[in-house]
Amino acid sequence: MSEENKPGTGEPNPQVEVETDPTILYVPLQDRSDHPLTRAEAAHVEGVAGYALVVERGPRSGMTFVLSQGNTTVGRHPESDIFLNDVTVSRHHCRFSLSENALSVEDSGSTNGTYVNDTRVDQSPLEAGDEVLVGRFHFVVAHGDA
Repeated sequence: MSEENKPGTGEPNPQVEVETDPTILYVPLQDRSDHPLTRAEAAHVEGVAGYALVVERGPRSGMTFVLSQGNTTVGRHPESDIFLNDVTVSRHHCRFSLSENALSVEDSGSTNGTYVNDTRVDQSPLEAGDEVLVGRFHFVVAHGDA
């Protein structure tokens, strides 16, 4: 065992891989099951810079995806920016577009559709507090002040 890998030397173990992605956060929402984010709360989420999608209900509840400028693809295809491995999600389901603080969603011809506030849409502008349904995933659009 080399000096740097010996226990107690303070060096990290090179065999341990830690996945880090600054665009994905985990925000525990178990205590919010009876109180979803209100529009006012969604407009000022602490610790988030810009727009984000919070999985409020469904698989991955509590996961928050911070959106970058440009397009963010969502789907069951492994190369999607937001990979949702569930049969209710199409391989290329939808995409979110962010520019100059304007956010929108566009369906990519998905089988089950993309819904904004319970209405099926082909394309729709979004604002903090809107709910977007992609398969069984219920996202709430959030905006942070960080």
